Amino acid sequence: MALAFDEFGRPFIILREQEQKSRLRGLDAQKANIAAGKAVAKILRTSLGPKGMDKMLQSPDGEVTVTNDGATILEQMDVDNQIAKLMVELSQSQDYEIGDGTTGVVVLAGSLLEQAERLLERGIHPIRVAEGYEMASRIAFDHLQHISKKFEFGLENIEPLVQTCMTTLSSKIVNRCKRSLAEIAVRAVLAVADLERKDVNLDLIKVEGKVGGKLEDTELVYGILIDKDMSHPQMPKRIENAKIAILTCPFEPPKPKTKHKVDIDTVEKFQTLRVQEQEYFDQMVQKCKDAGATLVICQWGFDDEANHLLMHRNLPAVRWVGGVELELIAIATGGRIVPRFQELTPDKLGKAGLVREKSFGTTKDRMLYIEHCANSRAVTIFIRGGNKMMIEETKRSIHDALCVARNLIRNNSIVYGGGSAEISCSVAVEAAADKHPGVEQYAIRAFADALDAVPMALAENSGLQPIETLNAVKSQQIKEKNPHCGIDCNDVGTTDMREQNVFETLIGKQQQILLATQVVKMILKIDDVISPSEY
Repeated sequence: MALAFDEFGRPFIILREQEQKSRLRGLDAQKANIAAGKAVAKILRTSLGPKGMDKMLQSPDGEVTVTNDGATILEQMDVDNQIAKLMVELSQSQDYEIGDGTTGVVVLAGSLLEQAERLLERGIHPIRVAEGYEMASRIAFDHLQHISKKFEFGLENIEPLVQTCMTTLSSKIVNRCKRSLAEIAVRAVLAVADLERKDVNLDLIKVEGKVGGKLEDTELVYGILIDKDMSHPQMPKRIENAKIAILTCPFEPPKPKTKHKVDIDTVEKFQTLRVQEQEYFDQMVQKCKDAGATLVICQWGFDDEANHLLMHRNLPAVRWVGGVELELIAIATGGRIVPRFQELTPDKLGKAGLVREKSFGTTKDRMLYIEHCANSRAVTIFIRGGNKMMIEETKRSIHDALCVARNLIRNNSIVYGGGSAEISCSVAVEAAADKHPGVEQYAIRAFADALDAVPMALAENSGLQPIETLNAVKSQQIKEKNPHCGIDCNDVGTTDMREQNVFETLIGKQQQILLATQVVKMILKIDDVISPSEY
């Protein structure tokens, strides 16, 4: 593989253990890499659009996931090939940055690789292809800016936001309830949004799910929902105008930290110890009562005796509440988390208008609702569904919708969906190719052809004739100079996406084109692959 000879004809070795390594170079390496990228894109291609199919993935420990969210599919697939891993990272970076469009970005990258392969076979140098793609992506980026529309929305007029979230949800399992889920997502985002700074902290939106009920029962709770119940069954189930003490210290007498032993050899001594413990505990409960607390939420547990005492002193309590939930409760109620009993003061208590316990179905599952909080900037979306898989998929869909609403608050430009933006970019890039002399214009034309892959996949997944449909829409766009014509996936009878109300965020689309081009450039620049060969 890498053998060189000195002037006496004796061989010397450059690579160690080269018989155990396999090596691909030049065009072979690029073709192998392109094949890997295309294989990943092919898997996701059928999941694109409102009629896209779902994938069922089983993890090594037997857990089953059913989803058509591109990032989730690739994450769970456990890919081994290096280039395929790049595609996985591509969809994840789209997911982190935008939250939606994870399938489309991989399909676009796969199509760019396919076009690049044809150019390489004609003998065009990969760097020239990569440069051509870079120029074309800039043309497409600017063209998207040019065809985008701004729309105004406010706290009263949320319809445009709801319409855009519905476009996202229409490609998921939950599309029969997309209207109500989109409204929930938009209301949740607007509840926590800082409209002046145009910023949304999605950490303040908690998404909880519980098996049972139907998808239509999904609700938005202006407050916090925790999957716990009161520590004693006889404690009140409904507390109005609650003052909440949030504790992270154990609610029990302290354990001596010394190594000494206490010998208890008579019943009297034991009684004294017990009375002392009880007294100590009474003081703790009294301290909470003195501070004015009407509900204690504790991160740790407490024993039955403590529970009994709390019950007698009329101080409802909740135990074993997780750290993240405690923080959210503290944010929502305006309380402070108290790490030591000595620091409990009335001004550190959180306030909530209503704390109630609600039980579900016949299983006596109970959850605590903390509502009408002092600071309503923390909300919970509570999802119901027939089974666990459905709830998990709904959580992912809601996450996409929340991200879309957040992006629109950050930047309120939209482009029209249904592949119309891609077709329009394709026409613009094709027209611009003639202005570039040299080999790059082949690559720019190839980029235009690659953009057509998205509408083509949309048409194919909707059961239409892909090539016919695409050509009809493209010629209509050119004839009418209307960049809003797209693929009529839902068979409404019109190709104008404005009438169908199919919107996508501008930054999401631009990000897709930039990310896909970057990854393809990176893959094209690799011309030598040295890997340890399989034993």
